[in-house]
Amino acid sequence: MKIFITGAAGFIGYHLAKRLLADDHLVCGYDGMTRYYDPELKRSRLARLKKSNAFSFVEAMLEDRAALETAVSDFAPDIVVHLGAQAGVRYSLEAPQAYIDANITGTFNLLEILRQSLPKHLLFASTSSIYGGNETMPFNESDRTDFPVSLYAATKKAGEAMSHAYAHLFDIPTTCFRFFTVYGPWGRPDMAPYKFTAAISQDQPIDVYGEGRMRRDFTYIDDLVEAIVRLMDAVPIKGYPVPIDGASDSLSPIAPWRSVNIGGGQPTGLMDFIAAIEKTLGKTAKKNFMPMQQGDVEETYASPALLQALTGYKPDTTVDAGIAAFVRWYQDYYRLS
Repeated sequence: MKIFITGAAGFIGYHLAKRLLADDHLVCGYDGMTRYYDPELKRSRLARLKKSNAFSFVEAMLEDRAALETAVSDFAPDIVVHLGAQAGVRYSLEAPQAYIDANITGTFNLLEILRQSLPKHLLFASTSSIYGGNETMPFNESDRTDFPVSLYAATKKAGEAMSHAYAHLFDIPTTCFRFFTVYGPWGRPDMAPYKFTAAISQDQPIDVYGEGRMRRDFTYIDDLVEAIVRLMDAVPIKGYPVPIDGASDSLSPIAPWRSVNIGGGQPTGLMDFIAAIEKTLGKTAKKNFMPMQQGDVEETYASPALLQALTGYKPDTTVDAGIAAFVRWYQDYYRLS
């Protein structure tokens, strides 16, 4: 198949493209290569993908409607995976306009283009942050998502809503998957595993927010990619929900659209996560305990029931194994071992 990936030089986009190329698909990547973090890391990922003759790449912003339209039209994809976005809860307090431009205007541009080309399946990257301050655990796709606590989450909520409208109006089969704290090799420098590993390796203190009380449903990157690949074949069909024990399908009653959690349903305490990094590095972190940051939530916890019903799969890599793989990559990439 021909698969178009926005954000292809990003952490998740790179791993997904790599997997799809290994599965003998044709992949076209699209990425703006912004300076939110070191572009060299993005270019290193991209260089690996370009080794395959089945991979092509367009460097342009999602806000550039003409460039995006040309890229989609020239490639004529069967499936579109929309990962491109301005990421990060905390950065949305510093640069809110970047989130409006990429996550709302950029997503709108893509949807307008796809109403003409009509792919077999659009998969849109949403986030567990969409659940806001929800205190009912685990998070189910049927839970209300009307109370975001960060602009980042609000823009992803808007993206889900826009994609539903386009699925209804133009019959674009759409799956919105909600990520739960993804980590692993080639991860972003602004994410906790990277920041903690870098600081501990250099005997520098780490900032531990929420006084260390936070819990996250950490999802290893290979597990996430496996789920996405399987969801590509789970195309939503209006009027045909899947049966789920003790839960219900999020399939829209009026459109070929659904939302799906991608998480293993096994939250890990932040202190346990840090301990796994300490164990792998053989060093004890110097910890600065800090209050919760604005926009953060204390706990995330995915129900994987719908994902399992659709794909027969749920993430299961342990934090110890995932952290060990990340640290090995970090030490190799920066030639520390």
